[in-house]
Amino acid sequence: MAANVSERVSTYRQNLRNAGLRPIQIWVPDTRRAGFAEECVRQSQAVRESQGEADMLDFIESASDLDGWK
Repeated sequence: MAANVSERVSTYRQNLRNAGLRPIQIWVPDTRRAGFAEECVRQSQAVRESQGEADMLDFIESASDLDGWK
């Protein structure tokens, strides 16, 4: 049975490659890890308190065309 599954996976992957796709591996933060939420809060507060963020938000607001969106 394992060989059959292995063959199907191999065929599936080869079909994707033939379609011009390639496999990649992406590592993302583990949201289940202890301290994850606290680190999100820490980083969010750091951004909120930075002058660069305030300047960027001011620029975006001044450059935005909101006519017709309200």
